[in-house]
Amino acid sequence: MQCGLEMNDCERSPNRTNLRVNFNEKGAEVKERREKFLTAKYGSHQMSLIRKRLAVEMWLYDELQKLFDPPSEAIDVDIDEILDMDTDDIRRSHLIRLLSVCKRPQSDISKFISDLLDRAKTL
Repeated sequence: MQCGLEMNDCERSPNRTNLRVNFNEKGAEVKERREKFLTAKYGSHQMSLIRKRLAVEMWLYDELQKLFDPPSEAIDVDIDEILDMDTDDIRRSHLIRLLSVCKRPQSDISKFISDLLDRAKTL
């Protein structure tokens, strides 16, 4: 049996000029949110070392904020640079040179340097 109604291709397909895909902005927000929380997996030992290093870095930041009352005068102390030095005497003289612009009492500066060297030994 044959169908008596014949249609050409233009009549069978709907008008495609009105077909659109609209993406709402929620998709972009979700992607940004996902990217913000993207993390790498580390072993427990590696995470322990990272946490220890972060604790020393945060302590160093807080102490420098205390030493330099207006933060505009604050200096950067590179822990890696200090760790690469051979002896504590060299480290101490380097830190004294860096902190020479600090206006705090010498006792505060000496205590900071001693504490920093002790904490750097744990890394």
